[in-house]
Amino acid sequence: MTLHRELSSPRRWAALAVLVSAVLLLAIDATVLYLAVPSLTADLNPTANQILWIGDVYSLAIAGLLVTMGTLADRIGRKRLLMIGSAAFGLASLLGAFAPNAELLIMARLLLGVAGATIMPSTLSIIRAMFPDPTERTRAIAIWSAASAAGIAIGPLVGGALLENFWWGSVFLINIPVVLVTLTAGAFLIPESRDPNPGRFDIMSSFLSFGAIVPLVYAIKHGVDHGLDAITGGGLVLGVAVGAVFVRRQRRLTSPMIDVTLFRNPSFRGAVGANVVAIFALTGLLFFFSQYLQLARGLSPLRAGLAELPTAIASIAVVAIVGLALRRLGRGRAVAVALLVSAGGMALIAQAVDSAPLLLVCLSLIPVGLGVGLAMTLTTDAVVTAVPPRKAGAASAIAETAYELGVALGIAVLGSLVTVVYRSSLSLPAGSETPAVRESLASALQSVPAESHVADIAQAAFAQAIEKASLVAGLLLLVAAVIAWGTIPNDRGAAKDPHDEPGDSEQAAGDDAPVCG
Repeated sequence: MTLHRELSSPRRWAALAVLVSAVLLLAIDATVLYLAVPSLTADLNPTANQILWIGDVYSLAIAGLLVTMGTLADRIGRKRLLMIGSAAFGLASLLGAFAPNAELLIMARLLLGVAGATIMPSTLSIIRAMFPDPTERTRAIAIWSAASAAGIAIGPLVGGALLENFWWGSVFLINIPVVLVTLTAGAFLIPESRDPNPGRFDIMSSFLSFGAIVPLVYAIKHGVDHGLDAITGGGLVLGVAVGAVFVRRQRRLTSPMIDVTLFRNPSFRGAVGANVVAIFALTGLLFFFSQYLQLARGLSPLRAGLAELPTAIASIAVVAIVGLALRRLGRGRAVAVALLVSAGGMALIAQAVDSAPLLLVCLSLIPVGLGVGLAMTLTTDAVVTAVPPRKAGAASAIAETAYELGVALGIAVLGSLVTVVYRSSLSLPAGSETPAVRESLASALQSVPAESHVADIAQAAFAQAIEKASLVAGLLLLVAAVIAWGTIPNDRGAAKDPHDEPGDSEQAAGDDAPVCG
């Protein structure tokens, strides 16, 4: 019996709601701390580099472990790994909520990332298994993508609402109710599925995949902050070298973690690349935009979160327009147009941050959220459908590694670029520049009166930094749009599974080994 015959339609969509709540939680956690930067600075006194690590280590850990966890999910069961990861996520949230210093908070965020890496591949691969119909699957992935993109934008709003009434650690405690819902409702609604013939789990490939991603991201972080030095060069060389060994090993294994031959296909490469750049731009923007609204515009945390709400609304609206975009434009052109719309939004933000009314600044977020949400949906659908259903975990890991790598790089590159431009744009009177003022805008406003001339100069420098970072993000989106236009096919329907021939649905479901309870 096929999976879609064993599961009724109401149960499929109810199970999807549980999965979406899990991925929404992970996305919110990626940005929920953004608005807490000022209060974190006052309470824990972190350095600028520690602030970046607090924001970045979560996504870095997820990105480094997704390939491993996606393959593990195919072997031990996707539902089982989701349950284990959810429980661990709740425990790590408790640790983060009561962290007494920056070092322990970074450790808690790292553990959250490790737990999150067990959840992410399971959500998308279970969706792949539950919805064999291409049209239903595209709609389900659109909802999943909307949760991923909207969660990034909702995070500051949730954080702002909590910070209005509680201490910064409260942003972690909201995870507990969602974890409990996932564990209880998921146990009854979500079906189990796995690869019945996964082959041997290769622990060396696991180490190599982690060893390729982490040094590269760290090198970028360090290079933007400290320039091209031995650490930057060494990290880049190490990451590329380990990545080459990983690829070579995958080609030789009979049961590789990732089918690297998929990347020979230009459309597959284009879809993965577009996914990375889209989420890179959105996450990097929101990382420094949340600080801008509070520190440069003087908004309270809650008002700053509300000001970013247009991004979330636009991302959710994608669910309603994804089908129309596919029919009218085709997949490749729709992705390209979506990226162009996002690039236009970045240009608007760059023009507005200096002196435009706050309403115009906030409305500029709409095209960014709409474009990123549409691009994410269509590229994710293309990636997860490129492999047989029994390899759904591994394919999901590719899509989500692209997502998390975009998150990590967005914070590392654009966040660090903001720091560099801020420092270079400071033009202070002789004797007024202090290490605190030069460190970051948050530390500057902690050390000087809010209405002082030094504070005004620091805020203006921060606005210039955001302008430059937005333009860089917009330029990258333009390049990605051109690549997507030229590489991704313009099919006008939901992505068909190339591995399922007509009449083979029974065998496909058998290969995926669903165990419904």
